Amino acid sequence: MPPQSEASAGKPEIEPGVPRLFTWEEVGLRTGKGDLKEERWLVIDRKVYDVSQFYLRHPGGPRLIRHYSGQDATDAFTAFHKDKDLVKKYLNSLLIGELAPDQPCCEPNKNEMLVKDFHELRATVEKMGLLKSRFSFFAFMFLHAFILDIASWFTIWYFGKSWVPFLLGVAMFTVGQIQYGFLQHDFGHVSVFEKLKWNRVAHFVVFGILKGGPVSQWNHMHNQHHAKPNCFRKDPDLNTHPFIFSLGKKLSLELGKKKRKYMPYQYQQYYFAFFAPLMFTIGAQVVCYRYLFQRKKWLELFNSLFYNFRVCLMYVPLMGFKSFMAYYWLTRYLEAAWFIWVSQMNHIPMNIDYDQNLDWFSVQLSATCNVDESLFNDWYTGHLNFQIEHHSLKESGKIWHNAYYQE
Repeated sequence: MPPQSEASAGKPEIEPGVPRLFTWEEVGLRTGKGDLKEERWLVIDRKVYDVSQFYLRHPGGPRLIRHYSGQDATDAFTAFHKDKDLVKKYLNSLLIGELAPDQPCCEPNKNEMLVKDFHELRATVEKMGLLKSRFSFFAFMFLHAFILDIASWFTIWYFGKSWVPFLLGVAMFTVGQIQYGFLQHDFGHVSVFEKLKWNRVAHFVVFGILKGGPVSQWNHMHNQHHAKPNCFRKDPDLNTHPFIFSLGKKLSLELGKKKRKYMPYQYQQYYFAFFAPLMFTIGAQVVCYRYLFQRKKWLELFNSLFYNFRVCLMYVPLMGFKSFMAYYWLTRYLEAAWFIWVSQMNHIPMNIDYDQNLDWFSVQLSATCNVDESLFNDWYTGHLNFQIEHHSLKESGKIWHNAYYQE
């Protein structure tokens, strides 16, 4: 059966037992824009799926799957779904056909040999068992963060709120919270336990209860970042452009040509160190609570409020409300500064552009860089110094830390 013509529109009717055949060009027209703005198609393992309505109900969020409208989503699908066989059963209702036999394995603008090499690399890594987690290692990472969390309270309780114990408590609370953050990142990537359920439970406990963070909002934002890193308007990490910072050579030139200037960008290398953590400290609270109210995530909202109530109950009786406010917000600011440096030093130096629909490995490689391995760097970055491996195969940085020493 020949592929559809470009003029064909609407969801094709499938004859029983006969797969409908399409070309990459036809799929590329179904992006949810232009003349066919009501249609969104994507390709997974040469199968063509119509997600025009499903993307709104996508468990990973509507934006994530929408970013791949009209594109090959095979590698993204592989990276984001642990139990692929189970998920494919639900995809059957969205199947409308497959690529014609004369169509290449990827879009014409992509390097077919590179795509095949990457698939072989991933298969080799899985066969070698490098993606298997060591539970004892993750247990140690949790315990050291938990002990620091408790030690910060004990310091104030035992020594009082004079300057030395105050600053020591702030330091321990900051380190404990940031290490919780790195650990919840591993649970969020479903990298610790074999079963998805246990990763989700652990993610809820560490991020939701011990940090007071919104799990669903983290998944919503962070999955987009992994799907299209450094792709403007698709990677939420770039939302500070252009109103706060000017990011990337191409986007900066674009601003210059349009004669638009929202901030003194020539000084952004100076105000970044102070302003970025301050903006994150305050802005993250606003964005999180706005998300929880809009999406009616009442359990997560309760979790966040309970966390703040619990921390107040622990510290206010020991130091008073004013001292606690200074203690709490100084900790949040230092944590934000630490987090921003770790998360952005892997991305800001790299290419920042609009989505060019590159193959999975190329887009991850062009948007990420590694940091030298050392005991301190491993710990300080939460093992996210293995950023290329983490992004391309979407496993916890700690997994790659273990693989590095194993092999």
